Order: sequence, then C-alpha cells, then structure tokens
Amino acid sequence: MDESIIKKVRKIEIKARGLSQQMFSGEYHSAFKGRGMAFSEVREYQYGDDVRNIDWNVTARLAHPYVKIFEEERELTVMLLVDVSGSGRFGTQGQFKEELAAEVAATLAFSAIANNDKVGVLLFSDRIEKFIPPKKGRQHILRIIRELITFRPESNGTDIALALGHFSNIIKRRCTAFLLSDFYDRGYEEALKIAAGKHDIVALRLVDRREEHLSDLGLVKLYDPESTETLWVDTGSAAVRRVVDARAAQQAAQMERTMRRYGIDYATLHTGEDFVKPLQALLKKRS
Repeated sequence: MDESIIKKVRKIEIKARGLSQQMFSGEYHSAFKGRGMAFSEVREYQYGDDVRNIDWNVTARLAHPYVKIFEEERELTVMLLVDVSGSGRFGTQGQFKEELAAEVAATLAFSAIANNDKVGVLLFSDRIEKFIPPKKGRQHILRIIRELITFRPESNGTDIALALGHFSNIIKRRCTAFLLSDFYDRGYEEALKIAAGKHDIVALRLVDRREEHLSDLGLVKLYDPESTETLWVDTGSAAVRRVVDARAAQQAAQMERTMRRYGIDYATLHTGEDFVKPLQALLKKRS
C-alpha cells in the first residue's frame, strides 16, 4: 500500500477512535434498536406462554405442546450505507463531503468493534459499487477506512432506492444501518419504507453550507459532478440566490418529511464542522 495512504488511514483511525469514545461515553448499546431475539431452546408449554411461540413440529412429535424460547442476541450488526456519487466531491469548508462521510463512518465503525459488534459497508452511486460483508476486528475496520478514502466509483449518479433494495436483500437479520448521503435523489421512499420495516435505519444527511446558502461571488461557472454539466450563474443577483436557497430548503424539508413519515431518526452534518455534537444529540434521543 502507498505510504501516503497508510498515513491517511492511520490519521483517520486515531481521530475516529477518540471521537467514538467521546460520542458514546458508555451509552453505546442503548442508542441502538437493532438487537433482536435469537432462538435458544424449546421447553414444555406453561400457562401464560405466548401461543405464537409454540413449536408445532416438536409438539406433534411429542404429543405435548412445546414452545420456542428466545434470548436477546448478544451481538449487533452495524451496516454503513455510504453514497459515493459525484456530489460527494464538493466542499468549501476545508473538507469534501466524501471526506466527512469517511470520518463519520470510521467513527461509527470503531464504536461498533469496541463493543464487540460486526460492521459491514455498502458503497453505492447509481449502482452497487462495493459490498464489504459484516465482520469484527481492527484489521477489518482498517480495510473499511482504506476503501472509504481511496475508492473511486465507476459511476457518478445516485440511486438510493437501488442501494436500499440491495441492502434489504442481502442482510436478512435485523441490524442498525446508517445511511450516509446528501440525499440529492428522488423516488427512494418505497425502498426506504421496506428497509425500515426490516431494520433500524438512521439517516445522516451530509451537506456543505454553500449548498444551503449561495454566496455573492458574481458570475461563476458551476459544475455538476453527477451529470457533468456546467452552468454559468449570476450569484450577484439577489433573486437568483433566493431561488437557489429556496430549492435547497425545499429539498431538505422533503427529506425530513420522508424520514418522519417512516419513523426514521436523522441528523444533518456539515463539512468542516464538528459532527460529534449533532450525532450525540441524535443518539441521546434514541436511548
């Protein structure tokens, strides 16, 4: 591996470990709803047992009612669904959105392995770019970080519905999944509804302040990294800035309405700013 890549991985590892400890402060598992119930054993039916837990095969074989006993699963699977589309390569606050995504994902990953949980990653654009199955261990996390900071997608577009559909198909057991994206996409509501019915979904919207409020920079040439189109915009016009800002606010409001509709917790994180506090607030609300 290139020496510069090793240094970048190590730098993010050190930062993410510290932020992980700061963010959770021992309240890790209380912030997650992904733990389910795993089958443990069968025993004879007792008065008051839930009839829905009757094991009909054993009952028929022994001619006496038996029920399945479940216990809380001792480990959690955390999935990181990371948008690697072209819009991630934007940032005006000393950091691109893709760099913010890498730091947030690494912090969550280290939090998981520190609590003996498994972590998996799905990188997506308008196609499934890469899937890393859930595993434990520091070497696994270092591989994830390396992929996050070096991966270059084959496509620039965004298809959140495709990513959620793929995730729902390959991860069968209930888990907690963090969806990291700027959510510059449409038509993912049904896929989100299905995924949220199976898993505990947390949406993290990653944006740059200049995407929310256009500055007066005069006549500028804007480039769309997803469509590769360019456009000249007169940012000196107050009317133009109002239209752009209004569209950004509308898009954010639509995303938030969608999350509330399906009972999904969400937070907005900004490039170049501390993401620990908004994440702490989100996780505290979930505890």
